[in-house]
Amino acid sequence: MKLKKNDTVKVMVGKDKGKIGKISKVDQEKEAVYILGVNMVSKAMKKKNQNDKGGITRIEAPIHVSNVALVVDQKAGTTSRIGYKLDEKGNKVRIAKKTGAQI
Repeated sequence: MKLKKNDTVKVMVGKDKGKIGKISKVDQEKEAVYILGVNMVSKAMKKKNQNDKGGITRIEAPIHVSNVALVVDQKAGTTSRIGYKLDEKGNKVRIAKKTGAQI
């Protein structure tokens, strides 16, 4: 998977289409990402102890990686796919396929 934690992504499809946020968690097995403040769902939580509050809470649900795109330019909100290239030292670096810029 080419997306990593703390990458800024834009949701391309679904109820939150067009929203931009940072990835808080990556699930490699399901090929899904959790984005802060995006794809919020309500979940009923039980009390675990006397100090804990139960009830309905809002949490982030996972989004499949095919439904998000990496944001290259924060101000313009332009997105790009991710590729890999070797730099002059022989290290593998991520690049934006649209612009060729290193990420």
